[in-house]
Amino acid sequence: MQILTQYTYEKQWTKTSKHEAMNIIEKEMPETDVEATWEYILAEVKKGKTVTLGDCRFKMED
Repeated sequence: MQILTQYTYEKQWTKTSKHEAMNIIEKEMPETDVEATWEYILAEVKKGKTVTLGDCRFKMED
């Protein structure tokens, strides 16, 4: 399973590691629990959804 991210001002999706994604979550939503937010994002992208967190979108690679 590969997670892709895209900032709202970008046109291309980028492959993202768990470590990079956790850093993005921490930057976009510093007041939240990073691990719990990551688990939520994983659960939703596995359903085929795109999750937007601040200015960043997460989805699963097709």
